[in-house]
Amino acid sequence: MKNIFSIVLLVFFCSLNAQNFKAYQFYNKKGKEISTEKMVKELADYDIIFFGENHNNSINHWLQLKVTEALYQKKNGQLILGAEMFERDNQEQLNKYLSGTFDSKGLKDSARLWNNFSTDYKPLVDFAKAKKLPFIATNVPRRYASQTSKEGLESLNSLPAKDKTHIAQLPIKVTLETPGYQEMKKMMGDHAEEMKVMNFVSAQAIKDATMAESILKNIQSGKTFIHYNGNYHSKEFGGIYWYIRQKNPDLKMAVISVFESEDPELKIPEKEYVPTDFNLILPADMTKTY
Repeated sequence: MKNIFSIVLLVFFCSLNAQNFKAYQFYNKKGKEISTEKMVKELADYDIIFFGENHNNSINHWLQLKVTEALYQKKNGQLILGAEMFERDNQEQLNKYLSGTFDSKGLKDSARLWNNFSTDYKPLVDFAKAKKLPFIATNVPRRYASQTSKEGLESLNSLPAKDKTHIAQLPIKVTLETPGYQEMKKMMGDHAEEMKVMNFVSAQAIKDATMAESILKNIQSGKTFIHYNGNYHSKEFGGIYWYIRQKNPDLKMAVISVFESEDPELKIPEKEYVPTDFNLILPADMTKTY
């Protein structure tokens, strides 16, 4: 009897000390846990999916790849891929890599790739290459965003016609009613000049509007366009989502937003949590890649 009691006691204490280390957890917009299988099934019905990311989180990038692979199976290959990390004027170089004309070195030498391309985005591009899927370079060339931040949107009007093809059609509507932009204004501080604030917001807007236009130009009936972008570009249904909604409110779009949690069980954070269609919770103490 004594031995049985000791075993029961041991099991009890082990259960107290046992921890379930979770690397991620998805939730739906109602705050209910959702399996990746069920989420993929639901995502297959959307025209456009925005998969937000924290750029320096490897779990985030791995999930983008795995969800894309699962969607490919679910949609029988009817996918189009696109990403913030590639700029419009590098589409030709990207296409050459996808077709096999360029190798990895050729792409690296001719396109403006992010420093974490090899580890975080190349797997997605290689998947598109292997499956012969389009991969769209959606973002505005960074030089125009920089110019906007310094000189304002109006400065883009004097660009040559060829340069303007890499930017969303001008004029671009910029309003602080767009989700997230008011937050950007606050980041500048109360004492910042109004013109500098609006230039700062406009630099974000030109990225969002250009990515929105790029997606709209490349969507195809019956296919799902999955777009990879920094979380800020689609959080709270703002950014790219907002600009597409202004042009075509009938498209069915889903946003996957990203949040961090201190809770080891990855419960929904109590602060700064504004859910979208699907919400990815990651451990706050996950090692960052840079």
